[in-house]
Amino acid sequence: MNRIICNYTHGKPGPLFICLAGIHGNEHAGISALRRILVMLEEEKIRNPDFVFYGTIFGIAGNLQAIKKNIRFLEMDLNRIFIKEIVEEVDSISETDLENEKLELKQLITLIKDIIEKNTSQKIVLMDIHTTSALGGLFAIPSDQPDSIKISKALHAPVIKGFMGGLRGTTIHYFSEYKLLNSKELTALVFEAGQHEDPLSINRSIAAMINCMRTIGCVDSKDVENHHDEILRTYAAGLPKITKLVYSYKITSGENFQMQPGFENFQKIKKEQQLAKNINGEILSQFDGYILMPLYQNKGEDGFFIVVDDN
Repeated sequence: MNRIICNYTHGKPGPLFICLAGIHGNEHAGISALRRILVMLEEEKIRNPDFVFYGTIFGIAGNLQAIKKNIRFLEMDLNRIFIKEIVEEVDSISETDLENEKLELKQLITLIKDIIEKNTSQKIVLMDIHTTSALGGLFAIPSDQPDSIKISKALHAPVIKGFMGGLRGTTIHYFSEYKLLNSKELTALVFEAGQHEDPLSINRSIAAMINCMRTIGCVDSKDVENHHDEILRTYAAGLPKITKLVYSYKITSGENFQMQPGFENFQKIKKEQQLAKNINGEILSQFDGYILMPLYQNKGEDGFFIVVDDN
């Protein structure tokens, strides 16, 4: 697989839209969606001669080695090492002396910096597309940037606030908190499209990217079909619109964490309800709220998250 999945422009001034997919190697929906987006954009220009694309979209594959093996990661979670100190460490080491996720990190940062350096746009938006191991629900995770929250709300999906404090070392932490080149800043957000193996997660990823391109000005509203909005609205029906993170369970080495079966994203939970177990016994909820991203896969550092309404 090539690192660059999609590269499209009409040469018109506009935003630089960078989409990441496969940061976790067992999450393929975003990769398939980017391939389809490229075909859709090319076909739209043929079908509609008046179609204009403003700016540039780059679709980038994340953890290539893990993608090939269809596993979350090889040695360490790539989406937990986008940390300034680690980036500086790998930047000082030759690629030939790096392996696994640190090699992937170096190649990704180098590529994205090169794309930004060669692009003249001052408006840069980065969307990191993911899926979850649990069923039920899609959602957007903004950074603390006002534009990130604005774009996330426009996706017709539940918006989860507070993840910047609940996690460390993710793509949105790095790209929203650190200026990369020439004082350019990025607006970063995450879109979770559904369950890993659900084929409709691809459609939801496509709809989110098209919606984002319209929101930031890459495409005109007249060129976007309404069904992309309906795909997101329909799947998000009945889900809380805006929530905030209040708890995240960090798995420790050797604890033999096991999620209780049957939980889905945004399932309501009660305080003192059993959510999981480990070698010490039951793991109970500390809050009334909604469970998010319960872990039903072999690899992962986070057992589950709890969010509450933020009205």
